[in-house]
This record gives sequence, structure tokens and C-alpha cells, in this order.
Amino acid sequence: MTPCFRGCINGAMNSNPSQIYPIPVVRALIADARGRILLLRWAATEYAAGGWCLPGGKVDYGQTVKEALAGEILEETSLTLIAAAFFFFQDSLPQSPGGMHCLNLYFLCRASGEFRLNAESSASAWVGPEEVGEYHIVFGNDGAVRRYFESRRTSKA
Repeated sequence: MTPCFRGCINGAMNSNPSQIYPIPVVRALIADARGRILLLRWAATEYAAGGWCLPGGKVDYGQTVKEALAGEILEETSLTLIAAAFFFFQDSLPQSPGGMHCLNLYFLCRASGEFRLNAESSASAWVGPEEVGEYHIVFGNDGAVRRYFESRRTSKA
């Protein structure tokens, strides 16, 4: 192997993986008895401060998607995942050079327990289809919420 080639490979191997590969992210569409979806408002953080999103987060190395989904729901809402069904996936390309490329995996979820926010969120809301436009929904989650309500509307027709 030539030194340049070895250096290029070693450099790529030592780079930040979030800049090389898509990061798998789980997102939970948790509906209440009225069909409204749970949104969380991000607290003052580095990313999307004050924006609203679905409960969820990155899948850690060595963790299954189901474990990540259950863990993120519990961590962010204190709710226990009862059931989950895959809804769809969404590519979230980097917004700027070197930014994260996420592969969002959306699940229709049922959860139980006493709801409680953690420190990552400053507020929560149960949002119906007529209210979605009132929220600044981040990370492409607005498309998922709209898709959820559209699927409910067409299934009732």
C-alpha cells in the first residue's frame, strides 16, 4: 500500500462517523385517544433550540432499533413502549457541509405510564391535524406528522 493511500484510508477511518455515514435515528409517533400526536419542544440546546419534534434519538452502536425506540421514549417522556409498528423512513441530508446525514425511522407507537418530560425538553403538546401549522417542527418531523394525519384521513374515507 502506498503511503498516500494508507494515509487516506487511516484518515477516513479516524474521521467523525457522523460525517461519513447516515446516522440511524428512531422517531415515535405516539397518539392519544383523540388521535393527536405528542410533540416535544427542545430546550436550549446546540441543535434546533425551541423547535418541536417527535420523541426519539440516535440508535447507539450495538443497540437494536427497538431498544433505541423504547429507550428514547422512556428517557424523554417516562412512558413505557407497549407496541410499535414501522411507519416509514426519511433521509435527512446534511443541511451544511460536514453536517449530519440522518436516516429517520418512524414508528407508530403505543405507550403507557405517567408522562413526564426530561431536561432535553422545555414543553410538550398533543397536536391535532388542524394545529400542526402552529408549531415550528424540526428535523423533518413535520413531514412525518402530516403524513400520519393524511394516512388517518384516507383510512377513514
